Amino acid sequence: MILVTGGMGFIGLHTAEQLAAAGERVLVTRFRRSRSPEFLEPYLQSGQVEVADLDVSDPFSVLEVMASHKVTSVLHLAVPGLGAVPVGREIEVNVGGLRNVLEAARALGVGRVTVASSVAVYAGSAQGPWTEDDPLPVTSPSATSAFKKAEEILALHYAERTGADLCCVRIGVVYGPLYHTLSNLPSRMVHSAVRPGTVLPPRPAVPGSRSDLSDLIYVADCAAGLRLVHLARSRDRIYNLGGGRAVPDVEVTAAVARAVPGWSPPEIAPNSGGDESRYMSLASIAALGFEPRYSLDDAIAEYVEWLRDHDL
Repeated sequence: MILVTGGMGFIGLHTAEQLAAAGERVLVTRFRRSRSPEFLEPYLQSGQVEVADLDVSDPFSVLEVMASHKVTSVLHLAVPGLGAVPVGREIEVNVGGLRNVLEAARALGVGRVTVASSVAVYAGSAQGPWTEDDPLPVTSPSATSAFKKAEEILALHYAERTGADLCCVRIGVVYGPLYHTLSNLPSRMVHSAVRPGTVLPPRPAVPGSRSDLSDLIYVADCAAGLRLVHLARSRDRIYNLGGGRAVPDVEVTAAVARAVPGWSPPEIAPNSGGDESRYMSLASIAALGFEPRYSLDDAIAEYVEWLRDHDL
């Protein structure tokens, strides 16, 4: 039984489906929110995918859930929403939750623990493409950058001290069906095109970063990469998981315009120069057999079709 913490989240639901499709039994956790997209429904009905309530900041609950469901490995995706809780609570959930998962896994003799990290750890780094052994800046321009770097350091140190089978996956900017915050450009443009009049939140500004270039990865490719890394027998400790290039905003809007003829995109500021090598190298994960399957056009077209028939 593979435990997917944060399994009711955007990435978690798609990853659970990928794992189940590969024949694995999966336990997804929820915290105050439950979703059951149709692509996961057959696995829920058959019992191949199960659901458990869990607050990862509660160590006793983590231990009880893992023990009672006979969990054999963990894919740790749980994270509070950006800006949803005060910083003290963020530390409790992010760092404390990681500790609780690692300690429960050690106590119960659970196998691999895969910890979700982010491309945000590279914010402020020098020229790319970034590789997993590049030095990371100590300063962090965002909460995601700070917490994911801290979690990586602590998780890897824990593994060195205990011999745990652990790896971290640095995930790019993910978009696609079920993404609900509308924080990244693809989601905002697709919603704008499919549902005219959608009120779009401001795009978060990250100091020192290029706002018009993103290492984008479609959620289906992201879930496939997480499945591949989690089930691999490789002993590498860190993997990049992105789209393999920096995608300009203008390419995103052009892809949406092709998928929704007649849509007039909002004006996007032209590229301000800068380094288009600012994306993650996929050499390590490619050695496991990973390659993004979706082109930008294919991903946007599928996302558009999904949104025409679904809320998210």
